Amino acid sequence: MFHVNHEPGAEIHSTDPFAVPSGQRSPVRRLRGRLAAPVTLWTAPGPAGLTVSSTLVAEGEPDRLLGLIDAESDLWAAVEEAGRFAVAPLGPPHRQLADRFAGLFPAPGGLFAAGEWIETPYGPVPADAGGWAGCRLDSAREYGWGLLVEATIETVDLAKESSPLLHYRGRYHELPS
Repeated sequence: MFHVNHEPGAEIHSTDPFAVPSGQRSPVRRLRGRLAAPVTLWTAPGPAGLTVSSTLVAEGEPDRLLGLIDAESDLWAAVEEAGRFAVAPLGPPHRQLADRFAGLFPAPGGLFAAGEWIETPYGPVPADAGGWAGCRLDSAREYGWGLLVEATIETVDLAKESSPLLHYRGRYHELPS
């Protein structure tokens, strides 16, 4: 039997009660948490996908993209096999989508079952994203606890201007209007 306590002072915690207390967390992890990062969705043919907040675009000849991903993710297996992937910046309406691809929100029917998707040669992208980049995998290597992926941007499709979804101190944020 499940019992809900509705007495004053019995609120649900606004923080994770199982999280490591901040004084015991790694100073590097705490520093990383203080750096606001754009929330992106990386996808690859298969399809596979992963929410990634460590993405960097470098303009040049050629244009490049860097990111840190989980080497054991389904996304990495699909990227490694296909040699290409898509990156879409997410906006405030994509919070649940970001959580779903991060493994934090249920995905009945699979990650791509909900929402509208545009099929591209690089992987599916959300139809309502502000755009996407198609990338060719150049290299990957272990970097910290992640995998540093280096890629060449082969195509960019900017659909519309949209506000970014940001990740800061363990939560999503958006820029004020």
